[in-house]
Amino acid sequence: MLSIQKQILEKLGICSDLSLLRAVLDGIPPRRDSKLLIKDLKVDEVPLRIYQPKWPPTGKRRGILYFHGGAGTFGSIRTFERICRYIAKKCDSVVVSVGYRLAPEHPYPGQYFDCLNATLYFMRNLEEYHVDPALIIISGDSCGANFATVICQILLNKRDLPKVRAQVLLYPGLQGLDFHLPSYQQNASVPMLFRKLVIYFCFRYLNKEPSVLEDVLQNCHVPESMKQKYKKWISADIIPDEFKIRGYVPQKSISYKPEVHEAIKEILAITFSPLLAEDSIICQLPESYIVTCEFDVLRDDGLLYKKRLEDNGIQVTWYHSESGFHGILAFFGYGIFSFLSGKKIMDSTVNYINSL
Repeated sequence: MLSIQKQILEKLGICSDLSLLRAVLDGIPPRRDSKLLIKDLKVDEVPLRIYQPKWPPTGKRRGILYFHGGAGTFGSIRTFERICRYIAKKCDSVVVSVGYRLAPEHPYPGQYFDCLNATLYFMRNLEEYHVDPALIIISGDSCGANFATVICQILLNKRDLPKVRAQVLLYPGLQGLDFHLPSYQQNASVPMLFRKLVIYFCFRYLNKEPSVLEDVLQNCHVPESMKQKYKKWISADIIPDEFKIRGYVPQKSISYKPEVHEAIKEILAITFSPLLAEDSIICQLPESYIVTCEFDVLRDDGLLYKKRLEDNGIQVTWYHSESGFHGILAFFGYGIFSFLSGKKIMDSTVNYINSL
């Protein structure tokens, strides 16, 4: 019914699916917080909202960059206002929420540049915010966790900047190579992120028509040579058996379709799929905290990245929410509409940050 209503609104020129989704998910502004100093500014046209505890610091504080989720096409600073306020207060930290500009109006890969520019601004102005350069954390949820992962990889080449202390990745999406992993099969129809919606949003993010969506779902976009090259990192065989109990059927052999690859080849780039980065990059990354949710199509992306990091000697703290689903933190702080699992995720995240 919602799909039909959306089509009618588009035909009438009233709004598109994305503008409707943005309006619904923009969130209800919380009340003023007497415990926080909240400042809005723009850096290279990118909105930032900076949260600082009002009480005097006992020393220099942690600095946390937060990139929100929303498939690069929706979501905003306001959507995740409650999360950033909670972290700033509970962790006695300066939190910078980045309102990167959304696709398709601001074309891919512009979101990565927005996040990078915001990060560079903050890292070059730590004194102004009384932040310890040894305690910089880069974080995000969903596609925002993807952005955080890529920014951490890019910063390895910025020798003139402080070294990132940790990356905090909340149910990250990290690869566009295999949409038949166990979590994709088990949670194909689980709200809030259906399996087909993942591919649909990939097309919307890249401003392309989803004409070959079904072929991409079957992995027809991946050349055989690429499958062979990366199966050591992306394969159901690497996923622990405990995550196959709810059902998993190995995919039958399928034919590669060059026209499908051409239509969506961007999702196989390292920028879009940072899980494909070489070991020489992965082994230099900071300590990591990863959250996965059982009822999430992206669960296995997090599990595979956890293994890659650990195989390269990177310390990983992992929290798995047995009853969590993708996007659960969008409800955090909304009283009766929030979920206990979401609160547990946030408390675990806060405990990890406070341990650094």
